[in-house]
Amino acid sequence: MKVVVADDSRAMRMIVIRTLRQAGYDSADVTECENGAEGLAKVKELNPDLVLSDWNMPEMSGIEFLQALRAEGNQVPFGFVTSEGSDAMRSQASESGALFLIAKPFTADMFSEALKPVLG
Repeated sequence: MKVVVADDSRAMRMIVIRTLRQAGYDSADVTECENGAEGLAKVKELNPDLVLSDWNMPEMSGIEFLQALRAEGNQVPFGFVTSEGSDAMRSQASESGALFLIAKPFTADMFSEALKPVLG
């Protein structure tokens, strides 16, 4: 399973990856990106099974990243792991094609719950 993790914080990427592994996806082949623009290029290059993205990033935000993918017809499973989880953000994420939004602080159980319907 290939996963692209996009977050401008290296520490946060490490926490997301660790939590993904704790949630039972320890064999995932993870590629890290520092922003949505880098993520967009990696998705095109790698054709991953899942994208986990922060919302607020420089150059291209997570929501812009998701909208760019969907505008190109790319339906890769996409979820947000972000510090904010307001109702407005959850609505915008869902309307743009995100499958879930996990707000920080998060647990491995929260990852399992969000990912099981997506990855089985």
